[in-house]
Amino acid sequence: MPSMDFEVEKQNFCDYYNGNHGLLDGAKNSFITLVNSLIRSSSDIALSKIEGRVKDRDECVKKFIEKYKIGLESSSQDYQILDHITDLIGVRVVCLYEDDIEKIKELLSDHFKVIDITDKIAQIENTENSFGYKGLHLDLELNEKRKELPEYSQFVNLGFEVQVRTIIQDSWSVLDHKIKYKKSIPINLKRRINSLAALFEVADREFREIRNATVEGMKAEDIPQEQISRESDQIESGELYPKITPSSLNAFSFLKIAHHFFNEFEFEARKVDGFTEEVVSLKPDLSRGKFNFYMRENISKVKRYKEFFEKNYPSYKFDPYTVIRHCLYLGEKDLFERLLTAQHSEVFDAWLANNS
Repeated sequence: MPSMDFEVEKQNFCDYYNGNHGLLDGAKNSFITLVNSLIRSSSDIALSKIEGRVKDRDECVKKFIEKYKIGLESSSQDYQILDHITDLIGVRVVCLYEDDIEKIKELLSDHFKVIDITDKIAQIENTENSFGYKGLHLDLELNEKRKELPEYSQFVNLGFEVQVRTIIQDSWSVLDHKIKYKKSIPINLKRRINSLAALFEVADREFREIRNATVEGMKAEDIPQEQISRESDQIESGELYPKITPSSLNAFSFLKIAHHFFNEFEFEARKVDGFTEEVVSLKPDLSRGKFNFYMRENISKVKRYKEFFEKNYPSYKFDPYTVIRHCLYLGEKDLFERLLTAQHSEVFDAWLANNS
């Protein structure tokens, strides 16, 4: 029964905590698994990590004393400490981008019973000169549908808190906890802390904008292959006054053209970026039309060489990147000779001499 006797309620809470720690830990693991499964099933949410914890017993008591004890006792209200520790079980979801937070909020709201939401992002952004920890906190319970499932039968009376934040916000939270004095301090030190927090906020926004610009860049290069072929035709004809302005080769246009020639190969973004940089460094004015020209003019011969090479050197890997290297080398040996090792160029040249 609730009471106003703090020592009694403290002992009751400690007894509950000690007697149910295994249950709480099992619930934590179950909630982490469920939240992780729900979010990862959504392809448009970029997730970094999901982790959880059962709050330390003494930390729970300390939190109650600091936030609730005086108010409850001054209003002569009976209480149980457990009722006020909504984050006894905590799950932290760390995503990549700010706009993923709202998506995660909507997703979790659809699959759990929402008890309360604390939007620390709005609290900070709605003030003129305040910076600090930003994140979204949701107090949740299993919904009625999941409470009926046998795997959750032990946890039907347990709530938990989900903290949703970006990688940048998570990093600031870690640093913020290390800054011991933030309020009653000299103004110049407070300004420096606010400046640091503002830099994290800018980083979060720029990270999102870079992603958006990358998506727009990829969309801009998502043009019909026929248009790229016309650029290649223009190069082949040697027109003095081309009707189409050549577009420089970049990672996005490289990927577009590479997918045309190797539509079943999975090109990893990191490798595409590095390979495109390597190619462009050898010919800085290389256009996408010229690159496509090298590929379409030489790929048939290179594929025949690939059959010869794999038959005679079965231990070597001849993947699409290797095909592209040979197409460029065949297109302009003087420019692209560094794309092949001396041994590979020697074997290729010997084959070309016998298969001209």
